[in-house]
Amino acid sequence: MFIGHFAPAFVAAAAYSRGPKLGTYFVAAQLVDWAFFALAMIGVEKMRIDPDATVMVPFDLYYMPFTHSLAGTAAFAITFGMVIAVWHKDTFAGFLTALVVASHWALDWLTHAPDLTLAGTGKTYGLGLWNHPEIAMPLEIGITLAAILYYLRRSRGPAIQPMVLIGALFLFQAINWFAPPPTEANIMVYAQSLLAFGILTGFAVWVGENRYFTQRGGLAAASL
Repeated sequence: MFIGHFAPAFVAAAAYSRGPKLGTYFVAAQLVDWAFFALAMIGVEKMRIDPDATVMVPFDLYYMPFTHSLAGTAAFAITFGMVIAVWHKDTFAGFLTALVVASHWALDWLTHAPDLTLAGTGKTYGLGLWNHPEIAMPLEIGITLAAILYYLRRSRGPAIQPMVLIGALFLFQAINWFAPPPTEANIMVYAQSLLAFGILTGFAVWVGENRYFTQRGGLAAASL
């Protein structure tokens, strides 16, 4: 799962306009992947390239106990949720942000081969939809488009910013699916992933700064 992880970010930003803007939820949605690639750079968590890992993705994610265990994801969710709750002085905003972080594990469970753990060791989990492109690809496109549509219908603003973001999302997804895979896992692979997250988050910040949410009586109010 790549851009599908951002679907909960769009939904959260649209559902509670008094909370963080879209850019913050984009960080929340991929927070554990930000951490994974950063930790992989220094050898704490590990992956390797294996063409037989899954049909769609040649990444053997064989050691990621701190970010992609259920306990690790929960720790990231609680911590980031608390930061947002304090920053915004809004407990519900923090709770919603924590849910967006936690959604990462659930969505990975759908697509990953069994490589997710509950507490870093032991039995691994993953439904393995990356071995079934005919299911995984429409699912990822569908949930992302549905979430974007919900966000756009709930908000008002110029069209150019969301169109740029949508274009960037699907461009990077196409690269993820169809570009030649790397031959080895190295710092360049990790840096490129972090750069992609950063670009998309930057566009999401741009969108969030220019969208206003419809309130009762048809008035529009800026997200805080």
